[in-house]
Amino acid sequence: QGPVCTNLGLKPGQRLTVKGKIAPNAKSFVMNLGKDATLLGLHFNPRFDAHGDVNTIVCNSKKVEEWGAEHRETVFPFQKGGTAEITFGVNQNDVTVHLPGHQFTFPNRLGLSVFDYFDTHGDFTLQSLSWE
Repeated sequence: QGPVCTNLGLKPGQRLTVKGKIAPNAKSFVMNLGKDATLLGLHFNPRFDAHGDVNTIVCNSKKVEEWGAEHRETVFPFQKGGTAEITFGVNQNDVTVHLPGHQFTFPNRLGLSVFDYFDTHGDFTLQSLSWE
């Protein structure tokens, strides 16, 4: 488990940029954005080789103990032992995920008006977190 941020106050029109290092033997890592640990508007899970997925980004949402439908992205710009920079843009109805050379949106299924919570865990070391 990496750092946990609360009271972020991210509103539509704002962005959160995460930079860090991926472990050389990485299997997967996770970044969660939401209201708190029980209400996750975006569960972002790049999988090098985990849960039957290879080089796939799996996204989901979680309401208390209930997960939504998984969304898979096959564009996979991450490398084991490399660095990663990911920007999450908060919009009214979705979150735009900006990756190197690719972006996609994930719906704001929980209808969150503000994203206060961020955490990261897995084979990723957080180096910096910035928001605007």
